[in-house]
Amino acid sequence: METKGGFYITQIKQLQDRIFEKLLLEHNIEISGGQGRILFILWKTDNLTISDISKETSLAKNTVSIVINGMVASGLVTRNINPNNRRQTIISLTEYAKSMQTEYEIVSEKMNTLFYQGFSENEQKQFEQYLARILHTLTENLHNSK
Repeated sequence: METKGGFYITQIKQLQDRIFEKLLLEHNIEISGGQGRILFILWKTDNLTISDISKETSLAKNTVSIVINGMVASGLVTRNINPNNRRQTIISLTEYAKSMQTEYEIVSEKMNTLFYQGFSENEQKQFEQYLARILHTLTENLHNSK
């Protein structure tokens, strides 16, 4: 039996990213998808290490570092040495990044509505359970193969 789940997930992700970026621009928010993922995490819990951000976003540490460099240059975050552990760098939101949160959440809600258009609440729940199972299986496989 031919399966297309991975293909569909890739296609959905690409389209979702393009639509989300378009919606963000319509709301005068100029950030990349990676920056959005990091901001989303920092809006929930500010002042995190690159390791913390990497875990929360499932992005590799070196990817997080590269994205953070761009965010520092754009004035979205600052890097500060952790006073309790001089080897750690803490990433913190700027006032500019904090001011974007409400508008970003509006865009996010629009994207969520579009994403689940035509789905009943039960279908949405079931779909997310299936995705969570796939994510769990893949995560387990990655950790067990190290």
